[in-house]
Amino acid sequence: MPKKDSDLQKDKLRIKIKAYDPKLIDNSVRQIIETIKRQGGEIVGPIPLPTEFKKYTVNRSTFVHKKSREQFELRIHKRLLDIMSPEQKTIESLTDLNLPSGVDVEIKME
Repeated sequence: MPKKDSDLQKDKLRIKIKAYDPKLIDNSVRQIIETIKRQGGEIVGPIPLPTEFKKYTVNRSTFVHKKSREQFELRIHKRLLDIMSPEQKTIESLTDLNLPSGVDVEIKME
């Protein structure tokens, strides 16, 4: 059964990118956008999502000085990219992309 025009409009590739370093995530997003534009794809984004904070409190001493504590926080920066009506060569070029080791990329077809 052939697809209708309304079904073709709904095909999109959603890319969620997470990293601890904001410079690293911005460079990775720039690299992904350049790759998609080189292939002739239409892109929406990057959309910055709220930064996730994880806070940890630990005792400074192992036995005494219970009130003496240290606090650490971990920031997770997130970006969202949508590729409208992706082609097969665009998807292949994204899988061949060499991104830094601190960047987590999640690709979902919607």
